[in-house]
Amino acid sequence: MKHLSKATALALLLSISGAALTAPAVAAPNYAEIEKRKKAKTKIMGERVGKKVVKAFELYNEDKVDEAIAILREIEASDDYDAATVNRYLGQLLAQKEKMKDALKYIELAIKPDALNFKDQADTMKLYGDLLSSQERFQDAIKAYTNWMDFTGEEDAKVYALLANSYFQLQNYNQVIVNADKAIAMSKEKPVKDYYQLKVGAYFELKQYKNLVSVAETMVKVFPADPKVWTNLGRFYMQTEEFSKGLTTMQVAYDKGYIESETDYKVLASFYSLVDVPYKAAVYYEKFIKADKVKRNKQNVSALASYYHAAKHIKEAAKYYEEAAAFDNDADLYRRAGSLLVELQNYPAAIERLNKALELGSDKKGSIYSSLAEAYLYQEKYKQAYDAIVKAQDDPSTAKFAKSWASFIKDKAQRKGVSLK
Repeated sequence: MKHLSKATALALLLSISGAALTAPAVAAPNYAEIEKRKKAKTKIMGERVGKKVVKAFELYNEDKVDEAIAILREIEASDDYDAATVNRYLGQLLAQKEKMKDALKYIELAIKPDALNFKDQADTMKLYGDLLSSQERFQDAIKAYTNWMDFTGEEDAKVYALLANSYFQLQNYNQVIVNADKAIAMSKEKPVKDYYQLKVGAYFELKQYKNLVSVAETMVKVFPADPKVWTNLGRFYMQTEEFSKGLTTMQVAYDKGYIESETDYKVLASFYSLVDVPYKAAVYYEKFIKADKVKRNKQNVSALASYYHAAKHIKEAAKYYEEAAAFDNDADLYRRAGSLLVELQNYPAAIERLNKALELGSDKKGSIYSSLAEAYLYQEKYKQAYDAIVKAQDDPSTAKFAKSWASFIKDKAQRKGVSLK
């Protein structure tokens, strides 16, 4: 701990709340008064009260907490110091029993007269903030922690972190950053990941993704052996569309064995697609699915198919589109598989998948009938090809193309001496 510097006090005074949901509390310690308190004569309990307190603690040490509380409740202290001390002990024991409403009442009574010895008063004020925070009374907790700083003239990294967390719960994200920065600055010798995470969360809520990435990049330098900081940074690069950096980060994480979650495996593969290397995206995704790192479900198999499709590996794409379609009889995925099978010149298989798409009620009939016409034509099944292309004319999206193809197929059939009737 150390005294608040003039620069620190000024920075706190000038800090501005962006969320405007609660005004920031500003510490303003009176150092002369603090020194006076510290030098004050140490107080001790009166004999009558002291005996009862000793008895209460004997019971406490025997794990008879309820009995200890009962004795403390019976004490009627006339002296402010004795009363504050009893109330302090009562508050502590009631907090242990998780009777927080009563605990807070007695802790507040202990603090109010400012009668305790300096360290006991300071510790009780800090405890009051902790209890308020545990009860989600964050505005009150902020006031309590600020009062603690005023009383002691000290600042503490954990207290700043607690302030940052309270402001986070109140959605005052700029104040989260102010206080998290102070916690971080005071913890440089022993960095604490949670302090950085408070800033990450605040920047995320503020949608300041560049700043978020900057914090995450710092975390990789400060905590290089922590798997999560690498994978989080990779994900954050997705937010700023820095795909090459994201790929490099996630690849490093993968090579170090840091990737554990399904989402992170998927993010790594998707980065290859985003930097226009879809084949590698497909290879990784397929590997992850086969290794059960990524679930073999419709969504993921469909994504794998699309990666292979983008990489122009048509055979693999058609296979995985069909597998994805089979999960719930998806008409559009059967259509895609059928269209790719036409490209592969596997016309019988293409016709089967395309007809299945029609049976399942696909709304892209024009596209399906056009593909069917092509599949039939290359098998020299002119009548089926012509019937299909005529149906394609009913769809506005393929009508123009279908009309020109209908003429072509008709001419082709005539030259071959095939009747279309």
